[in-house]
Amino acid sequence: MIPSSRAYWEPLWSDGRRYRQLASTETALLAEHLGPGNGRPALDIGSGDGALARHLHHQLGYRTTGLDCAPSAVALATAQDIASGTNPTWRCADITTCDLDALPDPAYAAITCRLVYRWMGDKPSFLDRVRRLLVPGGCFWVVTEIAGRREEADRLKGLGITTAEAETLTAGWSVVRIADLDVLRCYALRP
Repeated sequence: MIPSSRAYWEPLWSDGRRYRQLASTETALLAEHLGPGNGRPALDIGSGDGALARHLHHQLGYRTTGLDCAPSAVALATAQDIASGTNPTWRCADITTCDLDALPDPAYAAITCRLVYRWMGDKPSFLDRVRRLLVPGGCFWVVTEIAGRREEADRLKGLGITTAEAETLTAGWSVVRIADLDVLRCYALRP
């Protein structure tokens, strides 16, 4: 089973699994590197419960689409929308296989990928798809765990991207900014 597929993630979300919540240090870095949205489109890949997509939409002012391959995650995100006013758009699709022309916007000023990049099987193909969707001057924001940062006894020690996977992620961008948060690393990548 491919870890980036619906078959892998749907049972986890439908059984109530939840993942690391946004922290204020992370949202401060996000605001610093993405800046105000001013109604420009943003795409949150692997949006899960929708916390990051809602933050982009409501706090930073982007017109956000949250994309996740697990129907239960999309349902959870939708259920948490604010009753009145505008909310993010939610789509259930796998970014690695979906028709990019079917997305609500042809290009995005900001694309986010939080705790998802590590699970992408074909990372170069995934990055090519992101580059096709990112407007010139846009920002690809990636938050991922770095291998080897957890204690030896931690059962999740094996999570994280390797040095080679980090090099694949950062290759070919004209601007690469990095910030570390405990076991996580944030990347702000620009074409």
